[in-house]
Amino acid sequence: MTLPIRKDDEVQIIRGAHKGAEGKVVAVHRKKWVVHIDRVTRDKVNGATVHIGVHPSNVTITSIKMDKDRRAMIERRAKGWRKLKADREAAKSSS
Repeated sequence: MTLPIRKDDEVQIIRGAHKGAEGKVVAVHRKKWVVHIDRVTRDKVNGATVHIGVHPSNVTITSIKMDKDRRAMIERRAKGWRKLKADREAAKSSS
C-alpha cells in the first residue's frame, strides 16, 4: 500500500548518492517534488548546513507518524482490499 510522505515520518533512502541513509522527514515540498530528511545535509562554502532535497520516489517509509486521519485512510484502504479479495475468491470458486 502506498501512503503520502508527511513531516515526521521516518524514511530510508533506497536510491541515489545517499543510498542507505535513514532519518526523519523535516520538510515536504509537493510543488518541487522534494523531501528534506534529517541527517542528509551538506555544508555550504560559507559554513551553513543545508538539507539535501531527495525525490519521494527514492525513499521508503520505515515508520509512520500515526494520527486519526492517517489511521482512517489506512482502514478505508484495507477495507477495499478485503472486498476485492473476497470478490476474487467468489469468482474463482464459481468458475
